[in-house]
Amino acid sequence: MHLGIAMFPTDYTIGPVQLARAVEERGFESLFVPEHTHIPASRLTPYPGPQEDLPPEYSHVMSPVVALSAAAAVSTRLRLGFGVSLVVEHDPIALAKEVATLDFISDGRVIFGVGAGWNREEMENHGTDYHTRFSLMRERVEAMRRIWADEAASYHGRFVDFDEIWSWPKPVQRPGPPVLIGGHGQKALERVVEWGDGWIPLSLEARKELPAQVEQLQRMAAEAGREPIEVTLFGARQRAETLERLEKIGVARAVFWLDPGTADELLPQLDALAELL
Repeated sequence: MHLGIAMFPTDYTIGPVQLARAVEERGFESLFVPEHTHIPASRLTPYPGPQEDLPPEYSHVMSPVVALSAAAAVSTRLRLGFGVSLVVEHDPIALAKEVATLDFISDGRVIFGVGAGWNREEMENHGTDYHTRFSLMRERVEAMRRIWADEAASYHGRFVDFDEIWSWPKPVQRPGPPVLIGGHGQKALERVVEWGDGWIPLSLEARKELPAQVEQLQRMAAEAGREPIEVTLFGARQRAETLERLEKIGVARAVFWLDPGTADELLPQLDALAELL
């Protein structure tokens, strides 16, 4: 089982360059960066986390494309993960170019985690209807895959529509970086089986149901004629016995969340986590 690190890189934390170097030097497989383009000041949508107030890193987080590009430049084997990209807040042609470029310059190290998001006002500022966000996410990812794979790409859907276009560079990973779909519950599993390469649940929501859901996911995959689907767990508990249980139920990658902090605060934590390797 692979072990990775996830953190909100911000303007007041350790930078992505120093973080990437530290994560790779300690032997971790991957570094994941979350995304919020902004946080509306209205705060009408309640924060779904364990605390009432939205932590400040949500409005301070760097662009994952830029942060992961910096990480790519100072690493050689570290997998570069979007955890997750809010594709419903991006033009798919532009985002396809950015992700393909990152995969190209990193020699094929991108893991493209995607999600539809939870903050209604945030996505509405981008012109996205909250009620159709999952259909929009699917079409945008499908369109991006066409751009990555085809020399002359076109896509005609309800939300995304364009005739043949040329767009390079193409990703090193063919036909494109693996797409890991976030979310929980039956609908999320159906999305993964229908059009995802992997599933990326968040531990806080999935912890109790995870063994049954992984079993259900693989059963659904087999019924659909698919090979077993890779599962990446975000927010894994930092205990050896927990990792052993996760491996037994079929989790391929466990990602540890680090609270945003300075180098002095985080490097000792990475040293301690490295012992789990």
